Amino acid sequence: MINFREVVRFVVAAAMVPVMTVQPSFAWGADGHRMISRLAAANLPKDVPAFLRNGNALDTMEYLGPEPDRWRNRAEEDLVTAQAPEHFIDFENADLVGALPRKRYDYVRALEKAQAARPELQLTPEKVGLQPYATEEIYERLKVGMREYRHLLANGEDTKPAETAILFYAGWLGHYVADGSQPLHTTIQYNGWMGPNPNGYTTDHKIHSQFESVFVNANVKPSDLAPLVRASQPKVLNDEWDDYLAYLRHTQSLVEQTYQLEKVGSFSGAGTPDGKAFVEERLAAGAIELRDMIYTAWVRSGDPVQEFHGQS
Repeated sequence: MINFREVVRFVVAAAMVPVMTVQPSFAWGADGHRMISRLAAANLPKDVPAFLRNGNALDTMEYLGPEPDRWRNRAEEDLVTAQAPEHFIDFENADLVGALPRKRYDYVRALEKAQAARPELQLTPEKVGLQPYATEEIYERLKVGMREYRHLLANGEDTKPAETAILFYAGWLGHYVADGSQPLHTTIQYNGWMGPNPNGYTTDHKIHSQFESVFVNANVKPSDLAPLVRASQPKVLNDEWDDYLAYLRHTQSLVEQTYQLEKVGSFSGAGTPDGKAFVEERLAAGAIELRDMIYTAWVRSGDPVQEFHGQS
C-alpha cells in the first residue's frame, strides 16, 4: 500500500531532499489501530451502555480501528485527496496561524492569511493537515448518535439502528485518536529529518513505517498494553477540544525522542527495552484518550439541547 500522506506532500518534501521513497505505512499500521480501539472499548466504565462494552462491541471496534486507512486506495482518488490530510497536523506550520481556531473553516481561512505572509511555504490544509478538526467533528457525530439512542430508549423504541451507528462513529473516531498518539503525525519531520540536522538524525524515508508498523507488528501485543490502560481511571473531559489539543501537543513533544531512539537502533528487529516501552506508552496513550472521549460523548449526550427542526 502507498503512504498517501507522502504523495499529498511530495512537492514540499522534494524541495528539501533529492529523492523521495514512498513507504508502505499508515499510522500504527493495522495492528496498532486494532489494539488501541479494542482496549479503549474494553476499559469503558460500567455506566456506559452494555452494547458498547460487550464482545460484539470489542470485535467491531477492533475491526474498525484501521477503517480510514482502507479509504486510502488509488481506486477512490477523490476520497483519498479529501481525507488524507485528516490523519496528521504539522504543528510547526499550523502554529503560524496563532492559536488554532476551533472550527475547520476558520482554520482554513487562517492558513490562507498566514500563506500571504509566508509565500515561501505551502500553508494549505492539504499540506499542513486537519487532524484535530476531523477528530472533533467525528466526536460530535458520536455524541449525536448517543443522544438519539437515549431518546429511543426513553420512548421504548428499537435502539439497534442507533447502536450500529454509535459503534461505527466510535470506531471511526478511534482511528484518528490513535493517529494523534503517533509523534510523526504531528510534525514536518514525519518520515526522515528535513532541514538543519546537527544531531545527525536519519534522513532515510523509513522511520515512519519502521516505528509504527514493522516494530509494532513484531514486538507488541495487547497484553503488553492492557495494564497501562487499566492503570488510568476513566474521566469525563471538561472540554474535549482543549483536551485533545493538549494530547496532540504532548505527542508532538516526543518527536525528537522518536528520532533519538531510532538513531540507537531502538526500533530495529527486537529493538531495545527503551524503544519497546516508548511504543507501548504511545499506543496505551491512544487507547486512554479514545476511552475518555467515548465516555465523555456518552455523558454529554445526556445534556439538554435545542433540537434541530429545519430552517425557519
